[in-house]
Amino acid sequence: MLHKNLTYIGILLALSTAYLLLWPVPVDPVAWQAPVDRGYVDPFAPNDLLKASSGIKLGEYEGPEDATVGGDHRIYVTTRDGTIVRVQNRGVREFVNVGGRPLGIETDRDGSLLIANAYLGIQRVTLDGEVTTLVDVVEGVPLAYANNLDVGPDGTIYFSLSSSKFGAEEYRGTYEAALLDLIEHGGHGSVLAFDPASGLTRQLMGGLNYANGVAASEDGSFLLVVETGHYRILKYWLTGARQGETEVLINNLPGFPDNVKAGINGRFWIGFAAPRNAVIDRLSDKPLLRKIVQRLPAGLRPRAEPFSHVIAINGDGEILMNMHDPEARFPTLTGVLETRDTLYLTTLFGNQLPRIAKRDL
Repeated sequence: MLHKNLTYIGILLALSTAYLLLWPVPVDPVAWQAPVDRGYVDPFAPNDLLKASSGIKLGEYEGPEDATVGGDHRIYVTTRDGTIVRVQNRGVREFVNVGGRPLGIETDRDGSLLIANAYLGIQRVTLDGEVTTLVDVVEGVPLAYANNLDVGPDGTIYFSLSSSKFGAEEYRGTYEAALLDLIEHGGHGSVLAFDPASGLTRQLMGGLNYANGVAASEDGSFLLVVETGHYRILKYWLTGARQGETEVLINNLPGFPDNVKAGINGRFWIGFAAPRNAVIDRLSDKPLLRKIVQRLPAGLRPRAEPFSHVIAINGDGEILMNMHDPEARFPTLTGVLETRDTLYLTTLFGNQLPRIAKRDL
């Protein structure tokens, strides 16, 4: 009987080992070296500056990923089911459903809304609710994961393609596709520029590891770009002697940066979806082990930990504001929309739009 049991155990172990080593998964991890995590030390030391924030209830609408002030001075917010909601004071109404999963949102010079839709590409929405698609294919390839965008002073629309391999719709959602792209670290992200006048789209940056937030400077001289998979902020020069060059503006951030959004007086706001994960960092140069991790049940793989953290920087990368909520009442923050008197915090999950009055800071 003992021999029989040992045989069964041996077969089970052999099958388990074969599964962990051979079962097909969509990722083919690439070795890289994650920078040593310094943790939440100055200038990112924990505080409670976000503790005064409160949520605007969105009712049935969830996942307020990004927000903008529309041409009518009301707040417009993207949500998970494709609905753009309009917020005035604390009242929330459905404005239009654009389909797919809208992520980034900005206001164009004519007051219309520009949407980076993870499933459908780059869209324009007039204030009477008419939806048109501006870009859904580039060089014959569908946009699989448009994420964030901004518009320059000359009308050029800059947007990020988070991954050309792991499409948001194909892999059952933006969060799931993001995890795959991050664990592979294959450089499938890019930043593109669309000229509405000519209808032409060109690539500015490629080989990025999960290209995320994009923000243009007020004078149109540079872009700030979030490269989530490398924990860093890049600066791409659009004009001047360094036109076409990219520099690392801030490296080795303490979390996974998400959106970057232009604020007031030259500020750029960045949200952190989660703190860094020690296991992911330790496995950065071990692609085989990362592939094995992907074969584990979903509940055993690394996931985003609840955390609330945003920062503001200037165009030179100086940290101007560092804001936390130690209770993480509104976790997985993607970014900040700044108005004259309020900061609106956008999030990946939940059915509230957090806000904090500047007078309470």
